[in-house]
Amino acid sequence: MSPVLFLHGLFGSKKNNRGISKVLARDLDRSVFAIDMRNHGESPQDNRHDYLAMAEDIAAFIEYHKLKEPVIIGHSMGAKVAMTLALRSPSLLASFIAVDNAPIDMAINKDFYLYMEAMKKIQNANITRQAEADSIMRSFEKSVQIRQFLLGNLYRPAEGGAQKFRIPLNILSKSLPNMGDFPFKDPQERRFEKQCLFIRGTQSPYVADDMLPLIGQFFPLFRLVDIDAGHWLISEQPEKFRRGIMFP
Repeated sequence: MSPVLFLHGLFGSKKNNRGISKVLARDLDRSVFAIDMRNHGESPQDNRHDYLAMAEDIAAFIEYHKLKEPVIIGHSMGAKVAMTLALRSPSLLASFIAVDNAPIDMAINKDFYLYMEAMKKIQNANITRQAEADSIMRSFEKSVQIRQFLLGNLYRPAEGGAQKFRIPLNILSKSLPNMGDFPFKDPQERRFEKQCLFIRGTQSPYVADDMLPLIGQFFPLFRLVDIDAGHWLISEQPEKFRRGIMFP
């Protein structure tokens, strides 16, 4: 059966998807690869951070590991990477599952700009304890779960001293507008004519009903699953997400 690649969202890492990846590997009896996108986790850093570049990274991963038509699951930023790869190189993958994002140009939520501001403030404060970082982050984000997600990017250098962010804040800060873009504009020029699945959080604005016709033009064989959750639906409703996944 096709292997599965799991792509995280902005400011995330493969660690976010480790738990659900193990569950899927067990339930589906497939190999599941949780991947760090460029400028995230343990992957290399690069000044270019856009969807075509990240799609090229995933294509290179597939080809390097000689994976045969994998299924790609992507959340948020990862969902747009999956869609971009499907339209760029449809023969490389069997299918994809896009979690709470759509193939449109739409500015990312202003919260992501606040998160960036908070992380820069923490970095400049030269904190040595996680509690100090959380105290600063708390003035930008009330949700403990989201704060823990963002602060998961902190690490203590081997030489000691202040904690630092593993992600390159300056590169990602300049790239935030790119995260709202989608590289392909005309469904008449590119179309993915294999089965694929869109899972959306009904409390999230990222896949509104008026976007569905455009999704159908790019991906005529798409199916839709609604989950009563916000944008972070995988962590909010992991069991419903697991049950909502359908593979071709």
